[in-house]
Amino acid sequence: MSHSTHRFSRRAALAAAAAIGLTFAAGVGGARAEDKLVIAYQTVVEPSKVPQADGTYEKATGAKIEWKKFDSGADVITAIASGAVDIGYVGSSPLAAAASRELPIQTFFIVGLIGESEALVARNGAGIAKPEDLVGKKIAVPFVSTTHYSLLAALKHWGIDPKSVEILNLRPPEIAAAWERGDIDAAYVWDPALGKIKENGKVITSSAEVAKWGAPTFDAWIVRKEYADAHPKAVEGFVKVTGDAYAAFLKDPAAWGAKSAEAEKIARLTGAKLEEVPALLQGYQFPTLEEQASATLLGGGTAKAIADASAFLKEQGKIPAVLADYGPYVNKSFVDGARGATN
Repeated sequence: MSHSTHRFSRRAALAAAAAIGLTFAAGVGGARAEDKLVIAYQTVVEPSKVPQADGTYEKATGAKIEWKKFDSGADVITAIASGAVDIGYVGSSPLAAAASRELPIQTFFIVGLIGESEALVARNGAGIAKPEDLVGKKIAVPFVSTTHYSLLAALKHWGIDPKSVEILNLRPPEIAAAWERGDIDAAYVWDPALGKIKENGKVITSSAEVAKWGAPTFDAWIVRKEYADAHPKAVEGFVKVTGDAYAAFLKDPAAWGAKSAEAEKIARLTGAKLEEVPALLQGYQFPTLEEQASATLLGGGTAKAIADASAFLKEQGKIPAVLADYGPYVNKSFVDGARGATN
């Protein structure tokens, strides 16, 4: 049975989630109203938080939306696997793990190409002025995350053997605490931990540079294939609203300053400091609907990026095998539909 036609099987989902190391309570998901849409969001600073705050998605999808906040992409994948969530926000690494386990999901919108919002920072006093100085140092990073992927790609680019540095698996809050104590020399992480360590450190590289070296990372919206097949217009409506929010921001980023209504709504939903919202919005490259549909992204590039991330996960022993084709886990038809609605 092909990936594009197989039905969502709870048993297969449970097996896949267990294999990735995900857990969830038994009985999650059950029957619910046909017009209910459950969306898993994360507290990343990006333009679509504005229509989320305004209730615009409800009108566009014609659904009663339940918004659920999640702290990690792995948790979002768990919820989608259980059937408890229909649409979810994930990073490229957990997405690759889920696709490699053949979970019936589709990537339908690229939230943003990660740029300056993730960076490798060397602590002041650690004796790191250039990449070669990382040899023999302690570098902290959350394992199987986009920053872990970027760190190894950067080391490869610089010709540094990963075994010549001590890479420690720490979560962002642990990184900030270890940094304060002086226990680590460098870290590759995202905000708010990134902002904290920058106060006493120097940026060695960022994910914007690493992307240029051939290892892009990104965040994306994914959907359960079962939901997408049954409610294509709802998914298309979601894409239209998100694309409109991106277009509004890209047209005049300066209008989204710290004193704007947009920044206030974003800060309220994400917990970010109001004055930091404008700078955080600059940390991603937000693609327009036209760019979403291009060969660079949903038209081919995204499937290749998922394949590359999967190869990394296999190399790390996190998944047993990679698929021959990740195309079935990307669907640009909803972007095409939303673009048609704008013409």
